[in-house]
Amino acid sequence: MPDSEEGQGKSLTVTSNSSVQPAALMRLGIFVPANKSGDAGDAIDASEILSSLELSKSEGYTKIMITGPRLNLSTDLKVWMGIIHAFSKYGLASNAITLSFHEFARLCQISSKRLDSRLRANIRDSLTRIRGKTITLSTIGSRGAYVTGLLKTGRFNADEDTIELEADSKLWELYRADYLTLLRKKPLNALPRQEAAQALYTYLASLPERPADISFTRLRARLMLTNRISDQNKVIRAALEKLKGIGYLDYLLKKEGRETMVRVLSRNPALKPGDL
Repeated sequence: MPDSEEGQGKSLTVTSNSSVQPAALMRLGIFVPANKSGDAGDAIDASEILSSLELSKSEGYTKIMITGPRLNLSTDLKVWMGIIHAFSKYGLASNAITLSFHEFARLCQISSKRLDSRLRANIRDSLTRIRGKTITLSTIGSRGAYVTGLLKTGRFNADEDTIELEADSKLWELYRADYLTLLRKKPLNALPRQEAAQALYTYLASLPERPADISFTRLRARLMLTNRISDQNKVIRAALEKLKGIGYLDYLLKKEGRETMVRVLSRNPALKPGDL
């Protein structure tokens, strides 16, 4: 994966215990709790968050929309983390790589004991969903646009049992150190089948050291739930308590008019007191 042209920013390392992720993607509603209705994800306006990309500035793109299927946290986030891990390991010279299915599954933190036909189908379907997540860059008032995606090509070759991945070289800037956040896997693993809490963790992990208070309105937008607002608020409160219960988050809730705000007091990705 190409380094920043200026070589600036701290070094973030992909390991079996952590992954580096584009901070913008973690703040947006890209990976969200599964929707029982199975409908497509809502369009996401990423114009503000991705406006500083060199591609946006050089081409004058002012409107950036992300569309496509909902990506869940139980499978799609794991596969995406495997994609990032694979590119960090093999993508230094090229934005197109090929690796064995067994290795890719390991990078996704999937046990080798589960490598059956059903798992292969799940990963194939996940690659299809991730490939279907489209990023459209355009300028208001112009008929032209640049259309790309989180993944340019994702292919599972069943005959050779390999995974082929290709990323859009024009979006490599998205993965520079300045845009990356270190996403530790321990909190995710401590929250099995708790997708709302997992989604809030990925969001909170992308925030700066001393974030401003966060409104429930913002958290509802991040989770992209479809039920009543009162029910969504209950989900958020329960998810925050889950994060507190595993030792990751300490927080306070306060009211500002009719809005509920979250004040982050501390975050501990190691889940151990005093070991930040």
